[in-house]
Amino acid sequence: MGCPICEKPTDPKYRPFCSKRCADLDLAKWLTGAYAIPSTDPDDFDELQDALENAEEERGPKPH
Repeated sequence: MGCPICEKPTDPKYRPFCSKRCADLDLAKWLTGAYAIPSTDPDDFDELQDALENAEEERGPKPH
């Protein structure tokens, strides 16, 4: 099995990756939400909508 980022042979030090660079690229994808799984669950949508509305209320009115 090769590196999941670039498919080069893996390095035991960075397994399952081939290098620190590929390991860091994978971590960045997790941190930015690139690996998020979209949901069609209505409860998830309602929770997101509530969270966005609360965040807008906390920020206050938009400057013009």
